[in-house]
Amino acid sequence: MADILKDAEAKMKKAIDVLKQKYAAVRTGRASPALVEHLKVEYYGAQVPLQQLAGISVPEAHTIALQPYDKGAVKEIEKAIQKSELGVTPKTDAGVIRIILPPLTEERRKDLVKMIKKEAEEAKVVIRNLRREAMEMLKVSKEKKEITEDIEKLKEEEAQKITDREILEADKAALLKEKEIMEV
Repeated sequence: MADILKDAEAKMKKAIDVLKQKYAAVRTGRASPALVEHLKVEYYGAQVPLQQLAGISVPEAHTIALQPYDKGAVKEIEKAIQKSELGVTPKTDAGVIRIILPPLTEERRKDLVKMIKKEAEEAKVVIRNLRREAMEMLKVSKEKKEITEDIEKLKEEEAQKITDREILEADKAALLKEKEIMEV
């Protein structure tokens, strides 16, 4: 019985982790390796994460530097950056690829905030669906006479508390990211 709730809680926490990973890749005006490390690069016929092809550093607040391990991958890395949603053009100098991030406009900030709220809402939907699945499993256990009606009600209340806590966590993450984006 406790396994149903533990499993649901673990999956809910995973949904929050995924949300936070998505937020790490959202541009806030400051350079961060998380902005590019997830980019897929066509490398010898395979899609490879950028972090496996180059060292990523942030030498300045608005600059990301990429040091490819294989000089032959420079052109492919540049293509991947240009195709990405970053909206920037990389500059290559002596084998080092530099990405200079321009300051965010007010309009772009507002668009990013909308996207963040949408991502948070999607995470909350996932969490609510996990709660619903847990409730259905509890109902099945009661019908099979594995648990009593009182225990079912207690476990449903516990599932609701876990759900409320994780939804609050999603809201907190969204609020933090929104504050970070709107900072000038």
